[in-house]
Amino acid sequence: MNLENLKSLFTDKGCQKIFVKKLSPNDNSKNQVYLGGGFEILNILPISKIETFGAGDWKRERFKAKINFSWIGDDSNIYPAPQSQLILYPKYPEVRFSGFLAQCANPPSELMTKRLADRLLFISVTSNGAILGYVASPSSLIAKEFNSVKTSDVGVFKVIELLQTKNSKQLLLQELKRIHSQNWIASKRLDKHRNILPCNASNCGGYTLEAELGIIPNGYSEPDYLGWEVKQFGVSNFQRINSSVITLMTPEPTDGIYVSKGIDKFIHEYGYKDKTGQSGREDRLNFGGVHKVGTRHPSTDLKMELIGFDTEEGKIRNTDGRIALVDTKGNEAASWSFSALLLHWNRKHNQACFVPSLSETKYERKYQYGNNVILGIGTDFQFFLKAMSIGTIYYDPGIKMENASTKPKIKRRSQFRMVSKNLKSLYKTNELVDVTNY
Repeated sequence: MNLENLKSLFTDKGCQKIFVKKLSPNDNSKNQVYLGGGFEILNILPISKIETFGAGDWKRERFKAKINFSWIGDDSNIYPAPQSQLILYPKYPEVRFSGFLAQCANPPSELMTKRLADRLLFISVTSNGAILGYVASPSSLIAKEFNSVKTSDVGVFKVIELLQTKNSKQLLLQELKRIHSQNWIASKRLDKHRNILPCNASNCGGYTLEAELGIIPNGYSEPDYLGWEVKQFGVSNFQRINSSVITLMTPEPTDGIYVSKGIDKFIHEYGYKDKTGQSGREDRLNFGGVHKVGTRHPSTDLKMELIGFDTEEGKIRNTDGRIALVDTKGNEAASWSFSALLLHWNRKHNQACFVPSLSETKYERKYQYGNNVILGIGTDFQFFLKAMSIGTIYYDPGIKMENASTKPKIKRRSQFRMVSKNLKSLYKTNELVDVTNY
């Protein structure tokens, strides 16, 4: 195995970047492999689920995240390591890699059980979300070749860009330039078979943009386009893109009365009669309004709380932490566990593009997309919670029950939202880009 052969193996599997860590003596199967402070590694490695574990005996509170990891052997074959996982310690915070030798048919035990400095761990993500790894000794040919390779830095890793990788940012901006140049575009959406269908709802600005980009609407926690999460937001004119409300994500609650007793009970308990017009729409209950941390909402009588988050330090302190809507009796009407939100946020929002749009509905619904777009790169779920703690992110649902007394028809819509001028607080790097330059 040499470096070119290894790069070819990664490229053949659809990998775009190789992340390389020089291992310390403590980076081994007994002590686990340190992958950095904070949860930045979750921006890189896809995880399938997160479980929470409280403190007990000598063990610390932690999250465990399952990953689909395999080793590349010196024979170039792939050997799954099914017990591989990331362990996230929120109080530090830090992430460690463990279980990578167990039940593997051909593990690199000779290198990964030793306290040996300067081994090189190579990790990359395939086109289908699997993670491949290879480890080299400090005296190997690969180690010598690596010292002369041009790399960049991401956290504890050196990054090798594969030659076949096209610049996803440039490709995205070129596509947005094409879309901008079309002026007005008839409202549309794609179905699961990529057929173009008309779209007549108020939220069709996002569907129309996705249809132009060839994105099929889905609920997966993966980025939309070439590794980028693309979000449209409506504006009154393209010169004022910093004052619009953007929906960041729409996760359903994971606990509380909403889950344990059902949304019907939740709406009847905390919803209110429709307020449209003089007397409201008949036989309809709504649950909506801006809910900010620390404030009780006058219509729902619920207060939003961040449980298990240290606002001053900006860190998660408890693995059972959650965002909760709490009533006057202390009952949690609805809650979102940190573990569920963490699974969604880092991976999907690590690279995000926010595109302003104008809408026209007089004769037919159509949209125009602006030339100035907002890019955010490098996020952390703790940035999200910090913004919630100070009220720049808030919960603004659009839940309703029609025919409440006869045959109830329920619409679910939980939304966490933010004004566009505050987006920069969620990302390490922020750019305002004019797509016409591409």
